Amino acid sequence: MAMDIGPADGGKKGRARPEMNVTPLVDVVLVLLIIFMVLTAVMKEHFWLHVPEKEAKEEQKDEDATSDEEPPIVITVGAKGEIQINQEAFPDREFPERLRRMLVARGERRVYFDALDNVPYARAMQVMDLARGGGAAHIAVVTEKLED
Repeated sequence: MAMDIGPADGGKKGRARPEMNVTPLVDVVLVLLIIFMVLTAVMKEHFWLHVPEKEAKEEQKDEDATSDEEPPIVITVGAKGEIQINQEAFPDREFPERLRRMLVARGERRVYFDALDNVPYARAMQVMDLARGGGAAHIAVVTEKLED
């Protein structure tokens, strides 16, 4: 806050001059800034996962059993970090192009992703990024053991 010594233009002493106090405004702005900084950091850490209900899953199994379509594309990350598409291994540099060709041939962009329990998280995310770069629009994470 500033101190008022007196009028500079020779006006009357003791007259009230309106003066804006910005201290509460600055306090509110700083609190809002801190809140938004915390919320931004928290929002980036969320990973949204949509899990179908059990009934829908059973209906899907019945539909899959009756359809004569090709098996889905399953991307698997092995214990040593190797990438497999439907049990066929590919090196990292060939994987995106091979996946792109498979997706174009099928006319869909959905893949299923499975990683063994001992695979490092960073490697699993790297493979998912490679799959996204290969053209996969929907990556469904497999949560139960796949049947051969």
